Amino acid sequence: MKTSFASLLAVVILASSATANTVFSSFKVNGVEQGHGVAVRVPASNAPVTDLTSNSLICNTGFETPVSQTVVTVPAGSQFTAEFHHTSAGYVGPDPSDPLDPTDKGPILAYMAAIPSATQTNVTGLKWFKIWQDGLTASPRQWGSDRLFINQGNATFTIPSCIPAGQYLVRAEAISLINAETYPGAQFFMSCAQIEVTGGGHTQPATVSFPGAYTSSSPGIITDIYSDATYTPPGPAVFTC
Repeated sequence: MKTSFASLLAVVILASSATANTVFSSFKVNGVEQGHGVAVRVPASNAPVTDLTSNSLICNTGFETPVSQTVVTVPAGSQFTAEFHHTSAGYVGPDPSDPLDPTDKGPILAYMAAIPSATQTNVTGLKWFKIWQDGLTASPRQWGSDRLFINQGNATFTIPSCIPAGQYLVRAEAISLINAETYPGAQFFMSCAQIEVTGGGHTQPATVSFPGAYTSSSPGIITDIYSDATYTPPGPAVFTC
């Protein structure tokens, strides 16, 4: 069977439209591994969310079952390492696209939200605050996704020391910008971890909602990773104690 030039061109175009295809599926607390899928709502697919008005932007959707009912105790001020891998199965052996395709680019972000029960199914209406982000550095020109790849899928940040004790979700997110010249184009990959913060203080961070924190006109949603010299990740400023 003959292959037409148009068919070959379509394959090339499809191949150039890469996506990050990554999943946050496990975490460490102060360097201690909690186990794959433990206390994380792991989506069964590594497909992105692209609709900024969708409730799937909160913690993703279509979770692997049974969804973990574990809530991990995390002292305020601890180091939390979100672990990303190419698929929902976690690390399954050598993969040039693990934890994500290194040719793709974008920021890595982390949010928290207080919640009555970290294992409750309903996550709509929660109030989120950003605790960390890793965007674009100019020299060397390197994205958060590059550093995630270099660090073998590990993104480490601090659970704020001043927030009240209680149960929280930790929403870790990778954003793919390879097709973000228009909206919809940016692709969002997130999961939520279930933790109970102990210790802490009494500071109440300013919050945003998902969906709502990102819009098509927000900084960082529409961008050209090949020509834009600077980049501002979407969402609020990072909360600090």
